[in-house]
Amino acid sequence: MEAQEIFLKENLKFLRQRKKLTQEVLAELLDMSRVKLKAIETGTTLNPSIPDVILIARYFKLATDTLLTVNLAKLGELKLRELESGSDVYLTGRNLRVLAITQTQDSKENVEYVPIRAKAGYRAGHADPEYLAALPKFNIPNLPSGHTYRMFPTSGDSMLPIPEGSDILARYVQDWLSLKPATLCIVILIGDQEFVFKQVTVTDEGLLLHSLNKLYEDYLVEFSDVLEVWEYYSFHSKNLPDELTELTQVIREIRKLEDKITLKPGL
Repeated sequence: MEAQEIFLKENLKFLRQRKKLTQEVLAELLDMSRVKLKAIETGTTLNPSIPDVILIARYFKLATDTLLTVNLAKLGELKLRELESGSDVYLTGRNLRVLAITQTQDSKENVEYVPIRAKAGYRAGHADPEYLAALPKFNIPNLPSGHTYRMFPTSGDSMLPIPEGSDILARYVQDWLSLKPATLCIVILIGDQEFVFKQVTVTDEGLLLHSLNKLYEDYLVEFSDVLEVWEYYSFHSKNLPDELTELTQVIREIRKLEDKITLKPGL
C-alpha cells in the first residue's frame, strides 16, 4: 500500500498566513510555545503529538483528516471558504462546529439569552455546556421546529427603525452559503466587535454587512473572521419603532456632534 502523504506543515503555514497571524501570535492563541509551533510548521518535528494536531485542527475548525491529508493550498477559493464556514466534507465522526445546546426536562431545547454582561465571554464559551448552563433560559411557544434559537441584545442605532437596545431572537445557521441576499442576521465575529446585527449578503470575498440606517456604510468581513451566524426571527423591545426620515437622521447626527464638541480653555 502506498504511504499517505502528510501535509501538516504546509497546511499549518498556509492557514496561519491566511489568517494573517505571526507564529508568535498563533502560538499564544493555541497556548503552545513558539518553538514547538515553528518546529511543526517547518517539519523539524516529524511526529507531532496527537493532542497538538487536534488542538491545531480545532482552532482552524477542520477535521484532523483534512488538516493532515489534504493539501489546502491546492483547493479553490470557494472550497476553502466552505471549509472555513464549517462545511468540511472530510469530517468523519464528531463535527467540530456542532452547536452546544441546553434542554428542558422533557427534552425540548431552551432559548438561551446572552445578556450584555455575558457578551465578552461568549466567543470562548459558546460551545461550552457549563457556560451555556449559566445563561438565562426561557421558552417561546409556537417557534418553528427543527432550529436552535438564541436571543442577543443589541446596541446602537445602525439598524433603525428597529429600536436601539432591542433583543433579537435568532436561529442558528449551519450553512452560511445558504443565506439569501440581505438576510437579517446576528453575526458573531472573532475580532474586536463580538456581535453585530446587520443585513448579510454572502459574496466571494466574505460576508457583506449592511445597516438599515443609511448613515452607516457597508463593510465586508472575511469568512475566517466569523464565528457564528444567527438568522433573525423576531425582535423584542419596550419601544415602538419610529419612522426614520432623512430629517430625523440629520437631527440625530447634529446631536451627536453637539455631544462631542468641547470648549477649549480660554474660549
